[in-house]
Amino acid sequence: MLILHQGPTAWGIGNVGPFCLKLESYLRMTGVAYTTRAADMRRAPKGKVPFIEEDGTLLGDSQLIIEHLKRKHGDPLDAKLGAEDITKGHMVRRVLEESTYWHLIHERWVMQEGWRIYKPIFEAIFPPVIGKLVLPMIRRKVIQSARAQGLGRHRPEEILEMGKADISAVAVTLGDKPFLLGEHPTSFDATVYAFIVSITAFPVDSPFRKYTLAQENLVRYCERFQQRFFADGRPSADSLPGSPPFVHRETARPVNPPPGDARGVPRVQGAPTPSARDMRRTGRKSG
Repeated sequence: MLILHQGPTAWGIGNVGPFCLKLESYLRMTGVAYTTRAADMRRAPKGKVPFIEEDGTLLGDSQLIIEHLKRKHGDPLDAKLGAEDITKGHMVRRVLEESTYWHLIHERWVMQEGWRIYKPIFEAIFPPVIGKLVLPMIRRKVIQSARAQGLGRHRPEEILEMGKADISAVAVTLGDKPFLLGEHPTSFDATVYAFIVSITAFPVDSPFRKYTLAQENLVRYCERFQQRFFADGRPSADSLPGSPPFVHRETARPVNPPPGDARGVPRVQGAPTPSARDMRRTGRKSG
């Protein structure tokens, strides 16, 4: 059985990291049987999460993994798409993964309120004492990565407007359709759901989150997607024909804190679950 190596769950969604959630969403949508494990970054073939293990082989990068799964298990989601729909889905996916991603980093690592909520759980990943020593260095590395990418060079109000433009583009493209490209889900919906719900589930009442929540069609979309594919620990009855009867999951460090307990906020995507030797990789974008 395929093993999905990823970060922890939290906030009522399948994974705190958008790329991990994207890949698990795709597995659930297609009915590929899998189990999950907490990622050991020393085994990550590209130094980031998620990665999979299948038939003794490790493979990294969520999109490369999806393309691999299509070749090996078939392509029930996208096989009938025309060139125009594939192009539209590709553009939305790239906006979310290459632009909106950095707004998530800004919310969780750069903004003081987001960092205040996130910091305790990230510190807990390390052995006692070590976390307090290395956290400032890791945060500086992530902030430097955001500045090198470009978003971190702008004023907060400029960053917000850029993020709102991304969200508006996705909302307009979705419109009143059940899924991004029409009546039926495609692989592109795995990305849309993962990124939008990663914004709305993060427990900081920021202007970016408020704007996303104000897009009613996106909120309904995420609710619909979660009810269909993440209702419980097994695929929905609406899964595609040929799906296995269950998905066995070893949840990677579940986090179910009481409301308002900052200790329950797990590792943000973009920051590996590291050993001390892996700290230098922390600023590397997950995928």
